[in-house]
Amino acid sequence: MVQLRSAPTAMREPRPIPDLDGGAPLLGHLWEFQRDPVAMLERGRRELGDLYQFKLGPRGFALFAGPEAHDAFFNAPEDQLNAKAVYQFTVPIFGRGVAYDVAPQIMDEQLGFLYPALREAAMQKFARIMFEETSQLADSLGDSGAIDLPETMNQLTVNIASRSLIGQEVRDQVDAGFADAYHDLQKGINTLGFFLPRLPTPAHRSRDRARRQVADLFSGIMTSRRQIEDAADRPDDFMQSLMEAAYSDGRRLSEDEITGILLTVLFAGQHTSAVLATWTGLELLRATEYVGRVRDETRDIYGDVGEMSLEGLRQQLTMEHAVRECERLHPPLIILIRKVLKPMPFGDYEVPAGALAMVSPAVSHRLPELFAEPDRFNPDRFAAPAREDKQHPYALIGFGGGKHRCMGKHFAEMQVKAIWTVLLDRFEFDIDTEFPSPNYGSWVTGPVTPCRLRYRRRAQGSVFR
Repeated sequence: MVQLRSAPTAMREPRPIPDLDGGAPLLGHLWEFQRDPVAMLERGRRELGDLYQFKLGPRGFALFAGPEAHDAFFNAPEDQLNAKAVYQFTVPIFGRGVAYDVAPQIMDEQLGFLYPALREAAMQKFARIMFEETSQLADSLGDSGAIDLPETMNQLTVNIASRSLIGQEVRDQVDAGFADAYHDLQKGINTLGFFLPRLPTPAHRSRDRARRQVADLFSGIMTSRRQIEDAADRPDDFMQSLMEAAYSDGRRLSEDEITGILLTVLFAGQHTSAVLATWTGLELLRATEYVGRVRDETRDIYGDVGEMSLEGLRQQLTMEHAVRECERLHPPLIILIRKVLKPMPFGDYEVPAGALAMVSPAVSHRLPELFAEPDRFNPDRFAAPAREDKQHPYALIGFGGGKHRCMGKHFAEMQVKAIWTVLLDRFEFDIDTEFPSPNYGSWVTGPVTPCRLRYRRRAQGSVFR
């Protein structure tokens, strides 16, 4: 068990934070970071320890790496480490008046609207949707062929998340323009946009045009729903919940607020899930023995009933450990950032106000003091007796931690489990290229494309009827 160091008891002048070497005048470590951010951050942690600082252009950053550093980062109060000041690049996507564009207490109320969508009854419905959408994909593929895996996972998770988290009307519009608009919104999350979210680049202009298109679509659906007089005939989904919700002061949500919250939820339930599903498939296909165990587990749990359920998904520990191992090896978000609003002590150091504090799941998930053979795909590290993720509350931080820990973590894991349970039950797959490297050009880190799989329907037949 990793032990936390005690905070210094005597007041003393903080030591200077170690500086990462190799920076250039004006640019700092920008070029090294752009080439391979994880290699640069790993170098710093290896050379300098749990806390060090560097510059990307004019901006100063401090990396917190390791469980004790994560504990300080995730448990710092909002008036010391602030997320809102950093994630302003999401405002053009989600819109004004929601998420990181509002005061913390309003954001808390907006997140509170999501809780009913994640209750037991809703999760049971989501499990059926995940099974049905993946089965439809499997049926459409025929007996053999090839797919582009990132593109297929992105489309499938858009279908699942739009139907589960927004409503059937939006799912029905996926092929009629919604998916294209949503993908243009996704492209608005990029490294340049992090620093200059309003810069009129082609990607940002497409982002803004797509935001208006999505708002018009949602507005039309809400208008139609208001014309339904009998409450019993109204859909039972998250959009309807927001239409009927009110803030603590009694004010109802505006259409633009509803649109923004729906987009926030959709991104949380889809974007990272698509990337995690892609990496999970790739790693499983290299581990043929483990795939056999997944299929045995599928047969043991579902063989007599022939259909997927929430209860069954919860029993799939072999698959769950594989998903968690892929979260460790390939976290969709390689960095999480906060702005330091007032000086933050850590050990003998103090991070100054104005700096940007950072943790990196991609670095911290491969620390050898936490994870044995950290570069090896080994889902059994999460099973008893090893349970390496239980050494510290912040050993595994792919979904963040503390107050800003992703509420959709269980939805995302369940979605990836459901997808690959169905696909591995139906097909044999082979990777048609070299195992891909991470694409660090995207804010959410999937594999470099093209990334193609060949498939053929399994002769043994499917467990699912």
